[in-house]
Amino acid sequence: MTLFEELEWRGLVKDTAGDDLADKINSKNITFYWGTDPTADSLHLGHYSSLVTAKRLAKAGHHPILLCGGATGLIGDPRPTAEREIISKETLQKNLEGIKKQVERIFEGKAEVVNNYDWFKGYEVTDFLRDVGKYVNINYMLDKDIIRRRLDSGITFAEFAYTLIQGYDFLYLFENKNCIMQVEGSDQWGNITTGIDLIRKKLGKQAYAFTMPLVLDKYGNKFGKSEGNALWLDRSKTSSYELYQYLINVDDEMVIDYLKIFTFLTKEEIEALDQKNKEHPELREAHKMLAQCIITDLHGKEAYEEAVRISDTLFRGDIANLTAAEIEDAFKGIEKKTITAEMNVVDCLVQMQVCSSKREAREFISNGSITINGKKITDLDFMLTKEFAIEQKYIVIRKGKKKYFIIVFA
Repeated sequence: MTLFEELEWRGLVKDTAGDDLADKINSKNITFYWGTDPTADSLHLGHYSSLVTAKRLAKAGHHPILLCGGATGLIGDPRPTAEREIISKETLQKNLEGIKKQVERIFEGKAEVVNNYDWFKGYEVTDFLRDVGKYVNINYMLDKDIIRRRLDSGITFAEFAYTLIQGYDFLYLFENKNCIMQVEGSDQWGNITTGIDLIRKKLGKQAYAFTMPLVLDKYGNKFGKSEGNALWLDRSKTSSYELYQYLINVDDEMVIDYLKIFTFLTKEEIEALDQKNKEHPELREAHKMLAQCIITDLHGKEAYEEAVRISDTLFRGDIANLTAAEIEDAFKGIEKKTITAEMNVVDCLVQMQVCSSKREAREFISNGSITINGKKITDLDFMLTKEFAIEQKYIVIRKGKKKYFIIVFA
């Protein structure tokens, strides 16, 4: 397959601009850009699908420019339902620094990272309107899908003008860095075409672009959303273990599509995993490979191996073999309650609301349904001490097979 044919096979091409786009992509020597606004101090798994595509192009010989929108982030692109909350310049700068570190890690320092504030600072508004606004027809802007959807509920002029700013980004990079192609998610198509039109009208030249379909689960929800919360690329916000648990539990019918989108495995390797997945779905080999590829690329091999070890340890119930740091990763979403002195197990189960009464606590203990730091507790007089806690800090109580409670010795 050619590179463009591979992109199509992987399901990474939705909208295209430029009749000879495939030839440009197959030529392996063009400069392209992908951009994002720093609305948070970390990108999330949804962004990662675009970053992987950009990295795939870079591996094939193209030069990537990754744009962090210090200027566009001050305004915020129009959302389907309401205006984005304005963030302070200080927060914006912090977010920019966090995203830049992530991008540089993923691309191993081989991508050029730019900030569009660098070419907008000091740009007089009257000059901008003459240089850019003069070339964009108001009817053209009103026909943009996201703007049209907001007209009834109302849209501010700042949001309305957002497409002009992003369009100028493309024009600036085209003129100053010979960047002839933009690659984004399909929700950015309207902004992309503004840039292409500006380049054609002002310079009389052809620019290129393609968008990727938004990555969804089988229910139509955005990939990487867990109970309404994004799975962040920053390891301190979403641990490798959390990522691992999400990825090995993705829908069976979607995992092969995700392997095509998110990994650099070959067609033959993915087809082999597809066959194994059909013959022995219980082994979850495709899911494990998906997790290995993504976590290794984001956090490194050691982080992936640690996530697997935590998962296997919890499955076996060997809690005592975990470190305090691994417990923090594994039980990040569970409320932690504090005790300051040693306590009888029955009293602790009631006080920590593991059980509703001392009678219920005694029943669970007598039935062998209480495990503490991996040890089944059957002694009603057992004392929870700081010495018994993992690293003299954590006590992990499991009630039944899956319900966990975390106690911290202060």
